[in-house]
Amino acid sequence: MEWRVSSTDVWLSVLTVILIVVAAGLAVAETAITRMTKARAMALEEQERRGAGAVSRVTRNVETDLNAVYLAVNIVQVFQAALVGLLAARFFGALGVVIGVVLNVAVLFTFAEAAPKTWALQNPNRSALITAPFVEWIGRVLRLPARALIGVANIVLPGKGLKRGPFVTEEEIIALAEEAAKAKVIEPSEHQLIKSIIDFGDTIAREVMIPRLDMVTLAHTATITEAVELAIGKGRTRIPVYGEDADDVIGVVNVKDAVRHEREGKGADGVEAAVHPAEFVPETKRVSELLADMRAKSVHIAIVVDEYGGTAGLVTLEDLLEELVGEIHDEFDTDVDPLQPLANGDLRVTATFNVGDLNEVLGTDLPEGDWDSLGGLVFSSLGRIPVLGDTVEVESLVLVVEMVDGRRIRSVRIKDAASMLDSSTLDSMLDRDDEENND
Repeated sequence: MEWRVSSTDVWLSVLTVILIVVAAGLAVAETAITRMTKARAMALEEQERRGAGAVSRVTRNVETDLNAVYLAVNIVQVFQAALVGLLAARFFGALGVVIGVVLNVAVLFTFAEAAPKTWALQNPNRSALITAPFVEWIGRVLRLPARALIGVANIVLPGKGLKRGPFVTEEEIIALAEEAAKAKVIEPSEHQLIKSIIDFGDTIAREVMIPRLDMVTLAHTATITEAVELAIGKGRTRIPVYGEDADDVIGVVNVKDAVRHEREGKGADGVEAAVHPAEFVPETKRVSELLADMRAKSVHIAIVVDEYGGTAGLVTLEDLLEELVGEIHDEFDTDVDPLQPLANGDLRVTATFNVGDLNEVLGTDLPEGDWDSLGGLVFSSLGRIPVLGDTVEVESLVLVVEMVDGRRIRSVRIKDAASMLDSSTLDSMLDRDDEENND
């Protein structure tokens, strides 16, 4: 078979190579944008690096510019693939198209994806400085087409569609943090903090509250002196005051106010003289919103109410902060490990331990329903008031009621579960506790 190479073939071949080079540049630009932070861009500007201004502008407009780069990548790769197919068909026929496509995939992956992106990862600052002006130009040229195509996607996709892009899911951020912790790029405590911040947005008040049975409360008929004595004995700074019963919380007494009243000789007065209005929140309120509200209102304690308006528990600022940074121990706290591996291979777990957290440290899939704690799961599985020694099997785990207090479960023993503890999660917990104890 005689090949006849025309000038058109030569120009198409040259254009194909140029498009491969452009695709490589776009790969560098894409990686540089996603790796560049606003703080690093500001540092480059302070160093007066050439192109730093463009880098800073791109980081401030990253959604629009990156969408334009994605569109440019698609345009370049589609045109390049079409040219390869055209040339392969012209020189080798139908079979040549298949061979050409396979070779083109290998070439694009090697020289327009893997190699340039690896170089950009190894040289993040340099790649950003080089490609930022190019990215700005692409953003100006393709901004409107990219917005139009995203508008089409909004129509096609169910729900709200794409408001802004690109998107990174919470799962991807957690996975990246986990890999970084394994590679020792970040500390285990930093990994745990990242995960806690993400989980914080999905947590509701019921999951972090002190249950009603554990609340330290005071009757409205009590005196100022009795309030001070209770606060000293229980180590509390604020105590809810109730009227007829615990469902009738009329306010909160601040121990500082009670002590001041007592020093003024008013210790025999009723505690209602020192009561402040209580803040009430539904048990389904997200803790991220609750934290913002409590800060805005300068409230340190809130009463959590259930769907029927009864008192479900209370939540404090300390409880919310502990969801982010871990347990905050003070001189009044009893330091009890909620997870205690036993010599026989069993695992003793405090009944109030969250089921979701237990799934995380054991790698299990215990069901989560109307209950939040392990004790609630056991209670629901039994379907009756638990007694010492009751045993239930849930998801292949044997749960034994080890300690009860009246109608309430205090601790549960999980048979042969000590070996299931996730070591990396435990290390993070221990490192975090060590840091807190050293502060």
